[in-house]
Amino acid sequence: MPAPMSADAPREALAAALEREWYHTIELAPEVVTPGWFDTRGIVDELPFPETLEGKRCLDVATFDGFWAFEMERRGAAEVHAIDVLDPHSWDWPVTSSEDTVAAIGRRKEEGRGFDIAHAALGSRVRFEERSVYDLDPAETGEFDFVYVGSLLLHLRDPIRALERVRSVCRGQLLLVDNIDLSLTLRHPRRAFASFDGQGRPWWWKANAAGLARMVRAAGFELDRSPRRLYMPAGRGHPRRQALTLRSLRTEEGRHLALTAVKGDPHAAILAHPVD
Repeated sequence: MPAPMSADAPREALAAALEREWYHTIELAPEVVTPGWFDTRGIVDELPFPETLEGKRCLDVATFDGFWAFEMERRGAAEVHAIDVLDPHSWDWPVTSSEDTVAAIGRRKEEGRGFDIAHAALGSRVRFEERSVYDLDPAETGEFDFVYVGSLLLHLRDPIRALERVRSVCRGQLLLVDNIDLSLTLRHPRRAFASFDGQGRPWWWKANAAGLARMVRAAGFELDRSPRRLYMPAGRGHPRRQALTLRSLRTEEGRHLALTAVKGDPHAAILAHPVD
């Protein structure tokens, strides 16, 4: 189990670490908290997350800064593996994407520096490997008792194929927490629908809650419970001010950012297990 960095650690080093852009809100040391785009600390208890993972072998897919990997470790997992793709050119980009856009979005991940900083600060034993979800193979990674996949399917050209690869290494349970189209969810609570983007950035399919459940079933999982809708809270690093300007509210993207800033980013959580 990771231990927070001691209070007498060099404050200058911690302050410098906080100046970069962070995706996750993580407490690196007492009163030293990263300014994440999202602050997922408050929703952990809303998820069907096991209270204990003692003795379990776990996997965090698309770890980014590592919040969920470190949370699994905190809950006593015997072994935690985290994977992500650090090179933005290896992400699923539409062919119309500009190099400037690739570089700008790629800078957010900064070749995994956030994970490295948090890993060292927490004294973590999580094992990181640069690997795409599409390349998961039980012959290479082994199998896992618990797999977490968070906010990833939206960014994949082929989400079903990705979930099939997750199924190939999952021998226990999958917890999927992903973006949903709130409008489609409210209008069609039972029928599977998805909106499509694919315009110059790695934003592809955004399903409603029923559609997300259908994706999971199509990939060979059986749901342990119905999808649970939740809102991913914005962190201190989220562009609240830009989202709340009158000009930005005229666009769909601006309205989405405003909703995220005020209430949170619409997601659904699904707990499932692989079908034999």
